[in-house]
Amino acid sequence: MQVTLPIPSLSRPKLLFCIPESGIGSFSRHYFEFDFVRDIASYVICLCKLECRNIYKKSDPRHMKTNKHKRKVCLFCRIWQILIVAAMPAIAVPAVFAQSSVIAPGAKVELLASGFKFTEGPACDKAGNVYFTDQPNDRILIWSIDGKLSTFMEKSGRANGLSFDQKGNLWACADENNELWRISSSGKASVIIKDYDGKRLNGPNDIWIRPDGGVYFTDPFYKRDYWKHQKSEQDKQCVYFLDPKRNKLARVADDLRQPNGIIGTPDGKILYVADIGAQKTFRYNIQKDGALANKTLFCELGSDGMTIDQEGNVYLTGKGVTVFDPSGKRIEQISINAPWTANVCFGGKDRHTLFITAMQNLFGLRMRVKGAGSQ
Repeated sequence: MQVTLPIPSLSRPKLLFCIPESGIGSFSRHYFEFDFVRDIASYVICLCKLECRNIYKKSDPRHMKTNKHKRKVCLFCRIWQILIVAAMPAIAVPAVFAQSSVIAPGAKVELLASGFKFTEGPACDKAGNVYFTDQPNDRILIWSIDGKLSTFMEKSGRANGLSFDQKGNLWACADENNELWRISSSGKASVIIKDYDGKRLNGPNDIWIRPDGGVYFTDPFYKRDYWKHQKSEQDKQCVYFLDPKRNKLARVADDLRQPNGIIGTPDGKILYVADIGAQKTFRYNIQKDGALANKTLFCELGSDGMTIDQEGNVYLTGKGVTVFDPSGKRIEQISINAPWTANVCFGGKDRHTLFITAMQNLFGLRMRVKGAGSQ
């Protein structure tokens, strides 16, 4: 009798159990196919529906129909049922938990490149190449999809956070003169934003571009030794929104202590902002005009940089990489061999590699999940 669970296969490993069944003058067999990721309760239900053919001549095993006869199971079947149910947690539970990790099975953090002064702002282009900054050395580098390192741009305005728009332009938080740049694929830079309300910005730090081209960026104040000015000209450290037509720059969050990391969902409906000064990350609903509504606490942790995967999990940085599911539950902690982890993004040809900038290094980690968007 072939018994299969009604849930469609997910192309994961299966076991075929062969169970002897007593019959008159011969032996017949039960075959059971189990998909490891299915609920254990379903296995038990399936096993409990075992019926010997010599008792249920009229039953239809394909649909597990029952009849008015009292259920009976032969001794051999009962023994096999007990053994399989007893072994199921040891077989199935580890497989279920293994599949729940965002990290690919067996993957380890790898050092891809080192020798920089301080790496930041990774962002992925459409091909999967990852651009990142070596801020003190004032340059933007590329880690290509074939694993080669090259320099994209020197004199990059001491770029910090990066993000690509839909047209392939690279946007950079140019910290040297507190500006927001747009850089073409050829390396030509244009200053898009240099002030707010006629006053110098604090220092654009991290950036996210929503699907329609609207730009969000954080503007905390971190005193730099290469600045000539000593104090901030802005009265607050805020989150700003630049509309898709580049006509208006607006403050959309002005009640944070020190906003830093920022990321949005691929559908452009949710924005996450890390207040590293308060060690909290908040979630907002994005309005059509760029305004933010319904501010809620996402998690009790700040972050330098952020990214998101296609399952909606949010990645925060600082002491390694901490991963939260969409509800704000911590689900993974990725240790990095560096005193500070600055930023992260997904990249590679299939977007299944997490790229991590940490101090003088660039790391990579193969992931089960796939990244969403440029970051």
